[in-house]
Amino acid sequence: MKKKLNRLNKVPMPQLVLWWCCRLALLIFGIYGLLHGSTTKFLMGIFAIAFTHMWDMWQLFGGKSFITRIGYFPQTLLNLFITFGVVVGYVLNTKTNFAYVDVLEHFMAGVVAAYFAYDFAVVFQGKSRHLSPALASMFSLLFSVFISVAWEFYEFTMDRLYGYTLQQSFILDEGGLMDTMMDLILAGAGALVGMFFVAFSKNGIIGKNRKAVRAAVKAQSKADKEAETKYLAEHGEL
Repeated sequence: MKKKLNRLNKVPMPQLVLWWCCRLALLIFGIYGLLHGSTTKFLMGIFAIAFTHMWDMWQLFGGKSFITRIGYFPQTLLNLFITFGVVVGYVLNTKTNFAYVDVLEHFMAGVVAAYFAYDFAVVFQGKSRHLSPALASMFSLLFSVFISVAWEFYEFTMDRLYGYTLQQSFILDEGGLMDTMMDLILAGAGALVGMFFVAFSKNGIIGKNRKAVRAAVKAQSKADKEAETKYLAEHGEL
């Protein structure tokens, strides 16, 4: 079983290279900020690097953690999202006139959360029970939207407690409402795209190995039906 988990969780070299490129970019960002007198940017880079190791850190539990049943691809999406938000987003915000960084970030957040949530739902269903793709997709969509709402709660709280302008709200001004609603709409759109993407890829509709995936899904479905029929027969319900 342990060998099987190690084989399933072995990250391909292209993915590892991408992860380390993201971490290198974040490290350069942090060091650059420190050399230019910004401790905040340095700490931002360090904390971001820590988040890029989330999948790795869960592996330390040696197959006893739920993360061993979740693939590495959600971490790849998270690493790209973090790097874009911290490095690319900062450069675009401060060095250019590009005004749509927030649009991309909220949309990407919806996609990443939905992709992770699909696997999360399957894991919590348990090893012995197969979860319906429709229910897993619904959970991924709702989970992603919940994360977006929770983020808006955070922005509102920081604005009110510490005087920030994360929601760009001012007295007698609708800017905060517009900002919040646009963020939620964009995150919802990203969640919807992410839901369809992960559902189609996990069920063999799209993807490089879709035929093999589709065959495995059908085999699992057949096994579930046989197990259900056997259970009903044993308990006299047929």
